[in-house]
Amino acid sequence: MLIGISNAPRDSAWGSPTLIAELEGREPTGAPEAEVWFGDHPASPSAVLDGTGRTLDQWLAAQDAESGTPPRLPYLLKLLAAASTLSIQAHPSKAHAEAAFAREEAAGIPMDAAHRSYRDDNHKPELIVALSERFEALVGVRDLAATRRLLKALGDAAAPVQQRLDTDGVGGTVGWLLSGDAQDIVDAVIAAATTAESDEFGFELEVSRRLATAYPGDPGVVVALLMNVVTLCRGEGVYVGAGVLHAYLAGLGVELMAASDNVMRGGLTPKPIDVPELLAVLDESAGAVALLQPEPAGEGVERFAPGIPDFALLRVESVSTSPRVVETTGTAIVLATAGEVAVRGAVTADPIVLRPGQALLATPAESPLQVVGAGEVFVAQSGI
Repeated sequence: MLIGISNAPRDSAWGSPTLIAELEGREPTGAPEAEVWFGDHPASPSAVLDGTGRTLDQWLAAQDAESGTPPRLPYLLKLLAAASTLSIQAHPSKAHAEAAFAREEAAGIPMDAAHRSYRDDNHKPELIVALSERFEALVGVRDLAATRRLLKALGDAAAPVQQRLDTDGVGGTVGWLLSGDAQDIVDAVIAAATTAESDEFGFELEVSRRLATAYPGDPGVVVALLMNVVTLCRGEGVYVGAGVLHAYLAGLGVELMAASDNVMRGGLTPKPIDVPELLAVLDESAGAVALLQPEPAGEGVERFAPGIPDFALLRVESVSTSPRVVETTGTAIVLATAGEVAVRGAVTADPIVLRPGQALLATPAESPLQVVGAGEVFVAQSGI
């Protein structure tokens, strides 16, 4: 079965007031539009466009009512549009999430409590592919030799940070910066970054100044100085695994993640920060970020596959002269991002026409799909 789905943009303060509207070809509302979710996540399930008023989680449950075990999608697909920085964050591994969720359940911590860290027992790896010509992000811990050079460019104010790195490593330094005990050092480093100059780290210092303006006095500004600044061009993607510090800075992208709400924040946010839990999941590995290179998956089709069972992402460039054939795994969601295409399934005779920002769900029996027309779609599906 093929069925259209939709959702309303979420209005988080960091969202862009224009990027999603421009993609969809409509006038901006004037409000920030941060994300559009396509999936059955209970926090914002998609609407099913069948005239019944049902949400996708309700629709999926009805499809499998006979077995008594409603299916759940293992992934959540999003349009993400950042005009300002998201919080620095990291996510747990599957094993850590299961143990920590069980611990908080046993402790009787209410699910909606501000001090609760785990809303479910799942991990939250994620992949983002740029739709804008430039997408900026902080991803992972920078090579420590390069960070030493950057801190040196900040002068004496940054010397205590370097000393902490030398004695306590990345985790100890991050914990110290976020503890509240280092606020004088944080303020001094931020002040130094506003005036420092460096041929090697000019863009990193520009980002630091932007963050300091948006989050004055926030220790996350200094944590960001320890991280890689990544710029993606349109069609390039990066994968963020368990424990990797990251924050998206600016741009429009297609994001695909495991269906989870487990977020450990590390600064650049007014929300609570559980420092011990952040350090418990933190991946301290340092080095440059490798882009996730797509692999060919058919004529006009490329596959971003991080090698996990939760998800893989297909990018399909369709031309008007011949259909693109797309083999899918499990239940798939198709999201149009350019042009106009018609999507046909192996079972459903009538195609669904998609324009940018529109999406459909395809049940497993509909594979292979055919994409006809001139445009671009992304297909979320199960992974290995």
